[in-house]
Amino acid sequence: MTAPFRFPRFFVTTPAPCPYLPGRQERKVFTELSGPHATELNDALGRIGFRRSQGVAYRPSCAGCAACVSVRVVTQQFAPNATQRKLLRRNDDLEVTACRPWATDEQFQLLRRYLAARHPGGGMAGMDEDDYADMVEHSPVDSMILEYRTRSTDGGRGRLVGACLTDRQADGLSMIYSFFAPDDDGGADARPGLGNVIIMDHITRARAAGLPYVYLGYWVKGSARMAYKTRYRPLEVLGPSGWRPFVEDEDAPAPAIRRVELTA
Repeated sequence: MTAPFRFPRFFVTTPAPCPYLPGRQERKVFTELSGPHATELNDALGRIGFRRSQGVAYRPSCAGCAACVSVRVVTQQFAPNATQRKLLRRNDDLEVTACRPWATDEQFQLLRRYLAARHPGGGMAGMDEDDYADMVEHSPVDSMILEYRTRSTDGGRGRLVGACLTDRQADGLSMIYSFFAPDDDGGADARPGLGNVIIMDHITRARAAGLPYVYLGYWVKGSARMAYKTRYRPLEVLGPSGWRPFVEDEDAPAPAIRRVELTA
């Protein structure tokens, strides 16, 4: 016998300055992920454009603006272009390890470097060790940390140059947050294009696991910071009628929230 679970309660945040488009306000709708069915709820909400942050699933719900659009890569059809193939060859010495979601000081120090170089005024710039541990470890769903290290020459562990907090969903991998040695802070371990390599590694992993998608979060038309997400084709965007192929220079407004039915 099956029965729908109780529909989750949704809440809306107070409007705040948009971090992507100057002069606009952002607002989010969110719900708690908890209890024995948190994974199923997260999967269902992920398919209609929600993202996870610790024990919360959220989605933009901005008055008069639908610039934030959920995007996902179709893994079975992705083929790297010439530039992407060059990046993969340049970084084929990296050793990648899937780790349980446990925060380490090595990861946190790399995150601090990344934020200082790439997002010095962002909302995460003031994170401390406890904040980082909360981000990584407080997951009610199946999560992992993928670590990217240089190859060791003495049999030990190589230097950590990249990491990504990733959720395993029923239909794909969801990249929650990635960070890496920036190529503009003078560090000797910098690898230009490493963020792109991390995305392509996720696509390869998802395809090998038979998962059809890699969820990249939100693409924001007009935001240079988000333009990189459109380099991975075929890409799908979420619109009012569901997921459809991404078309260059086309707007894709966010869909309305609809009822999520879960069965035991």
